[in-house]
Amino acid sequence: MTSKEAIALTAKKFPFKEYMTPWLANGVYQEIVNVAMRYLKPGDRILDFGCGPCDKTSILHHLGFVCSGYDDLQDDWHRVPGNKAKIMSFAKKSGVELKIAKGGKLPFKKKSFDMVMMHDVLEHLHDSPRDLINDLLELAKPEGLLFITVPSAVNIRKRIDVFFGRTNLSRFEGYYWYPGSCRGHTREYVRDDLVKLCEYLNLDVLELRNFDQMLHRLPSLIRWPYRLVTRIFPRWKDSWLLVARKRSGWVQKKAIERSQLNRILEKTNSYKYKI
Repeated sequence: MTSKEAIALTAKKFPFKEYMTPWLANGVYQEIVNVAMRYLKPGDRILDFGCGPCDKTSILHHLGFVCSGYDDLQDDWHRVPGNKAKIMSFAKKSGVELKIAKGGKLPFKKKSFDMVMMHDVLEHLHDSPRDLINDLLELAKPEGLLFITVPSAVNIRKRIDVFFGRTNLSRFEGYYWYPGSCRGHTREYVRDDLVKLCEYLNLDVLELRNFDQMLHRLPSLIRWPYRLVTRIFPRWKDSWLLVARKRSGWVQKKAIERSQLNRILEKTNSYKYKI
C-alpha cells in the first residue's frame, strides 16, 4: 500500500468528516509518513504520545507499522457527547492500541518501541517537558528514535503580527473563553530550543528542519508569495520537525547540580544566588 492510499483509506473510515482535509493529507500526514518510512521498517513499533483521534497512527498502521497511541482525550471537542466513543471505536477498527491517560506511570513496557512520536504536543505543556520526555525515552529501544513536530514561535505570520502590535501567542479570544483549564499553546519553540532539548536529553539530531502544516489557513492568493518568501527564508515556515536518536548507553537525566541550576535561574530573575 502506498502512503497516499493509506491516507485515503484512513480518511474514508475516519468518523469526523472534514477533519482529515486534502491539505493535511499533502502536508503533515505525508511528512510523518515520509519520516517513518525513512527511519523504520514495516513491523517496527511506534508510540504516538498525545495521539488525539488516532488519525496519524491509523495511517502508519496501514503501512505496516505496529502502532500504539496515548492520550487523555480531554480537549474540548473530545468531550462532545459521543466523540470519545467514536475515537476509541475508530482506533480499535484501525488496529491501533489506544491507551487513555488516567495519571500515574505510562502503561507500556520499557525499551519496547522503535520510535516515540509527539506531534503538536510540547507547545501545550504547562511544565518543563524534561520529566515527560525522559520517561518516554525509557520506552524506546536502545538507539530508538524521538520524532517531534511543533509550531514555530517565529514563523512569518507571528513576525508580521508583532510588527503591527498584535500578539505572537495564541489568540486571546480562544484563551479567554476556553471552557475550564486552557489547553492551548503555552510555549512554542525555535530551532535553538530544540537543539538544546536534544543536548539535555543526550540525543543525536538526525533531522531538524522547518516545514508547513498550516498552509491551508492562508488565503489562496497569499500562498504563492508565502512559498516564495519561505523558500528564501525557510525558518519563517510555520512549524519545526525534529528526529533524534538515543545515544549508545543512554540514561535518564532529570536533574543537574544545584550550582549549575543556580546559574541558569539567576538569568531569569533579580535574585542573586550564592553560587
